[in-house]
Amino acid sequence: MFKNLLLLFITTLFFNKTYSQSSASSAGGVTAPKFSNEFMNIGVGARALGMANTQVSIVQDVTAGYWNPAGLLDIKSDYDVALMHSEYFGGIIQYDYAGFAVPIDSMSHLGISVIRLGADDIPDTRFLYDADGRLNYDNIRFFGVADYGFLVSYARHLPWIKGLKGGANFKIIYRNVGNFANAWGFGLDAGLKLDLKNGWHFGAMARDITGTFNAWAHNTALVAEVFAQTGNAIPRNSIEITLPRLILSASKEFVIHKKFGALIAVDLNTTFDGRRNVPIQTERVSIDPGMGVELNYLKKVFLRGGVHNIQQIKDTKGGTFTSFQPTFGVGINISRFTIDYAFTDVGNQSEALYSNVFSLKVAINK
Repeated sequence: MFKNLLLLFITTLFFNKTYSQSSASSAGGVTAPKFSNEFMNIGVGARALGMANTQVSIVQDVTAGYWNPAGLLDIKSDYDVALMHSEYFGGIIQYDYAGFAVPIDSMSHLGISVIRLGADDIPDTRFLYDADGRLNYDNIRFFGVADYGFLVSYARHLPWIKGLKGGANFKIIYRNVGNFANAWGFGLDAGLKLDLKNGWHFGAMARDITGTFNAWAHNTALVAEVFAQTGNAIPRNSIEITLPRLILSASKEFVIHKKFGALIAVDLNTTFDGRRNVPIQTERVSIDPGMGVELNYLKKVFLRGGVHNIQQIKDTKGGTFTSFQPTFGVGINISRFTIDYAFTDVGNQSEALYSNVFSLKVAINK
């Protein structure tokens, strides 16, 4: 199965090679923008966000359903449950995640993940004025915008190499803009994970390997008049394609002392839609590296940090400077419960506002 998924991933990249160069344009109502379904790239779990999202080779819990489904096989409990909540831009945007994982048998595992990114109570001012032209704030209506991701994950031990695991996701995307528009999308992910006895871990995660197709339906009757008055183009039903990306990862565990340990991970997030503002870039491929570190005491108390989102930014004098997003996090494991916290913009080095992220994980045995 995984050989077929890999072949499909390579074929899809070849098919989209020329098409992605004109990603901003459309042909027959089909577009392939560079930043499609970006809410699915934010990340889940405060542990991951505290380590700059470097999880593909080290994830060992229910969040593997998102990061690398092959990691579900490292879960030791009968059931693994995780919840996360975070807020962005001063609480305007709500971001939530829930995950559940259970073993099928000694060779395979099943996981289910749900992600939501949304903004509620957005004012609709189309009817702000009465028929006689008077301003009436009671006419303001409200609507919400939300993106949903549903993932069903399957993982299985692979016989080719000792310690090799494979996994795949089937995902459903639903995006809603009030009564104005909505979209349904479907896609596939595939991942591999290799754990060696000397403390090295390697992972690969191919996202949207077939291209994730989002079919947009617009209720043009609600906006046609306003758009015509403001000179905007009337939206039309279309298909938006999320192009594939590949994440390669390597990590190493170290023993600092009998009670202290460390873990260092590096992920290379590779996109195939042309040049991006990342440290490694070509006309075809761009690579965005990230590095995370985790220190632990008896694997009960954790201190984490990382760096990613490295970019070159132009200043007002015509020069450039390097911008990056540092991350910080802590965690504690008490019996069956793990509580993690992440602070995702230390020192205001990136343009985005900082966020406080909390997540809870519970391991349940029969």
